[in-house]
Amino acid sequence: MTDVSLIPTVTDETPVRVRFCPSPTGTPHVGLIRTALFNWAYARHTGGKMIFRIEDTDTKRDSEESYHQLLDALDWLGINWDEGDNVGGPHEPYRQSQRGEIYQDVIAKLRAGGHVYESFSTPEEVEARHKAAGQDPKLGYDGYDRTLTAEQIAAFRDEGRDPVLRVRMPDEDLTFTDLVRGDITFKAGSVPDFVVVRANGQPLYTLVNPVDDALMGITHVLRGEDLLSSTPRQIALYHALIAIDVAKYMPLFGHLPYVMGQGNKKLSKRDPEASLFLHRDRGFIPEGLLNYLSLLGWSLSADEDIFTREQLIEAFDVSDVLSNPARFDLKKAEAINGTHVRMLEAADFRDRLVPYLQAKGLVGEELTDRENEILSEAAPLVQERITLLGEAPEMLEFLFTEDAAISPAADALKGLPENTAEVLDAGLAALEAAPQWDAETIQEVLKSALVEGLGIKPRHAFGPIRTAVAGKRVSPPLFESMVILGKESSLNRVRAFRATR
Repeated sequence: MTDVSLIPTVTDETPVRVRFCPSPTGTPHVGLIRTALFNWAYARHTGGKMIFRIEDTDTKRDSEESYHQLLDALDWLGINWDEGDNVGGPHEPYRQSQRGEIYQDVIAKLRAGGHVYESFSTPEEVEARHKAAGQDPKLGYDGYDRTLTAEQIAAFRDEGRDPVLRVRMPDEDLTFTDLVRGDITFKAGSVPDFVVVRANGQPLYTLVNPVDDALMGITHVLRGEDLLSSTPRQIALYHALIAIDVAKYMPLFGHLPYVMGQGNKKLSKRDPEASLFLHRDRGFIPEGLLNYLSLLGWSLSADEDIFTREQLIEAFDVSDVLSNPARFDLKKAEAINGTHVRMLEAADFRDRLVPYLQAKGLVGEELTDRENEILSEAAPLVQERITLLGEAPEMLEFLFTEDAAISPAADALKGLPENTAEVLDAGLAALEAAPQWDAETIQEVLKSALVEGLGIKPRHAFGPIRTAVAGKRVSPPLFESMVILGKESSLNRVRAFRATR
């Protein structure tokens, strides 16, 4: 194992096969989904295949609930796969927990080929040897069992010890070319011989992950930067897997940059910005969040932040991913989402508001004819004014509220002029006499009565009417809203509010 460059690897002619292989623990976070997104975009860009594999051997932490949340998250964003769990394919099963026999077969071949060795040393013994040599006791495994004699092995077995199996790391520097970071060298001796099989015979992640990649023909391993340190171990193991005909080639590796949160700290699962579902609940749309997540380490061009799914697929190449950490900027994410909200077709935007209105109890499971009418007329009034769909219910609430239930907010009352009663009287008279009920006429009669008649500046003139009709200091366009409510409802609200002044 002297020259990594001699290990067969993928070429430009090898059909691209990438994988996304999460552990189903907790709720999906944006860093994990960004990894899925980049794998998916690269597969679609190259015409390759995306494989979705589940690493579910940690029975204490893995859960079916988390698995279904993963499916939900990927489905919502439109990230699909060609082979894998929930889809099937030629390399079934796609769950590690169901591939035990496959791993045992590979372990037997590795043992037969002399590619792993038995290691009996306990962690305490390794530490004691380091201390005796005047070294840091936490240096890790020291290679002691590499050269055990048959007599020593027999003696350990007589003591009742069961060995772990380790892979022997090369005794020289190991260099590989990272698709994101370029050439990376790990110095000889910096990575200890590593365990691939526990003493009870169960394989570890360090074995099953590369074995699955090898058997499934993965060509590009695109994963988080936090896994970079494990790459030398994977390369060493691939050399053995190729020797026993389990792997045909070693994949190319690309380590994606960290996603940072506030204070330039790595975005933690506990950070609010990390929760994909929290962003969805707040009103991000898939188009907007997909666009923003793509920018966490990649860009379409120096001056283009807004792009569609199709543009992403057309342009994405892993070689363009930056190695520097990417910071999750919530304000920028919201601004990009707002742009995509405004790009939606009017009917599509309208329909996407329904779940948010339902969540706030403004409409029922089935919209009435009147609710459908209000929503169709009101949606265009807010589409240009919101960045998140979750902002719409508060803006539209007054349109779905009974007249008698309108209760002006404190900040709306605080900003009213001293002559509010006079303004309401004049406005009410003008509205009652309006020859027709459309936005232009309503604006015209109120402007005549309040701006010209009472001499109030335009920006102050309509505040009392807005507070009466919407109960808020800020609302969608007032005159269009009054048309949606209708003349009778609008007048009822103005009269009711006047009675309190």
